[in-house]
Amino acid sequence: MTTAWTLTRSLDRIRLLSDLTPGDSNLDHQALRVEVLAEVGRIVPFDAFVWPLCDPVTATGIAPRARIPCPEELPLVIRLKYVSLPARWTGLAASGAQATTLLHATDGDLSKSLLWNGVLRRYGIADILSTVFADKHGCWGWLDLWRRDGQDPFSDTEAGYLADVAKELTPALRRSIARQFEAIKRDKRRLPDDPVATLPNGDKGRGELPPQAVLTLDEEMAVVGETASTREWLELLQPGPRPFQAVPAEVLNVAAQLLAREAGVDDHDAGARVHIGSGRWAMLRASRMASAGSGSTPPLAVTIQECPPAARLDMFARSFGLTPRQRELLELASAGASTCLYGPGPVQTDL
Repeated sequence: MTTAWTLTRSLDRIRLLSDLTPGDSNLDHQALRVEVLAEVGRIVPFDAFVWPLCDPVTATGIAPRARIPCPEELPLVIRLKYVSLPARWTGLAASGAQATTLLHATDGDLSKSLLWNGVLRRYGIADILSTVFADKHGCWGWLDLWRRDGQDPFSDTEAGYLADVAKELTPALRRSIARQFEAIKRDKRRLPDDPVATLPNGDKGRGELPPQAVLTLDEEMAVVGETASTREWLELLQPGPRPFQAVPAEVLNVAAQLLAREAGVDDHDAGARVHIGSGRWAMLRASRMASAGSGSTPPLAVTIQECPPAARLDMFARSFGLTPRQRELLELASAGASTCLYGPGPVQTDL
């Protein structure tokens, strides 16, 4: 039995991990999630998990961490997760509940979940404990813990504990995104979460990024076509798990969000801003291609390009938690306005 003292001590350790991130700690968002999952597992046993971060505006998944029993069905898992309404992270964020179980969200009828009915029942998953990491600046991620048959369902105490974890951890996740705007540390070493891939010109610094790429996907989210620059872009994104290591999960996430919009499950845009190292950001967007009149469903198109300056500035302002007045000053400075009262003229910025 988990006592109140045990829960309090665990939350203290989560709080300590969260407080480390803005200082000299080496805990980037990947390492932070590893440490937090280890602590959570001591209080809430689980058999599998899925934990992506999110673009704070679109709530579309990026930079995922996961351990699931069905990696060979990853596109199906992602697609059904996005089109399943019960316990969806966007619904939790809107309700302020922060955490719930799938059994509670479906009133005990798991078949109401397309994800469970379409995949997870075949792997003996008996319940899911879901939480969302959101604040007034946006949605920064969500976490699903899976528990198999033969174990007790997740309890109200466990759901309450995970909701408390989300309250403690959300600011730290947001700050970990803010750290990605550093091109390099003062000692000139790469940030811990920078990908190993180099930019196309061989420079790990501020090189030119490839031209816009387009991937086309079918309704099962299998890649059926791509433009010439696609491979260069995909090498800058986090590889997917085997056997989908050639298709970053961010591509599948934005495509799945488009399907959720089309199904009327969620109205957020089907796009995401993704850090690609050295302070650089990519923009991924999904859209439905125009019909050629053949009668078949037109494919999905995912575009990848360098993130526009206004979108990078918005991510900067949100991740640093700027106030409206601070954001206004940031926008003026980024447009070239001088921040000096008696200065000689405009200043250069690199946001």
